[in-house]
Amino acid sequence: MNHLFKFDRTGITPETESPEADRLLAGDPVHTTWSMEEREEEGIYSGMWQTTPGKWKVSYVEWEYVYIHEGVSILTDTEGKAITLRAGDRWLIRPGFEGTWECVETTLKDYVIVMP
Repeated sequence: MNHLFKFDRTGITPETESPEADRLLAGDPVHTTWSMEEREEEGIYSGMWQTTPGKWKVSYVEWEYVYIHEGVSILTDTEGKAITLRAGDRWLIRPGFEGTWECVETTLKDYVIVMP
């Protein structure tokens, strides 16, 4: 069954990082990523991502589908329009979105990224 893939971070060694200093706006967030699928030649990436509280600038050049498992985060665009992401939410972030990501409560999400 190599055409089906279950999202499961068991046995995957996660990578951790923090936002670049010039993007960080508040707190000391730590991002943890469990990469599950990386098809660089096709521009497709998927996995699970978790962040601890903080706020940083974001700029999307890719399409990203997200499913929020737990936590609360707020995405705010450059015009000030804010969307709160909560457990159970599903969102598609389109290329060109710019603004901030603020993690209010440690947030865990599934992600599927497609590069244009």
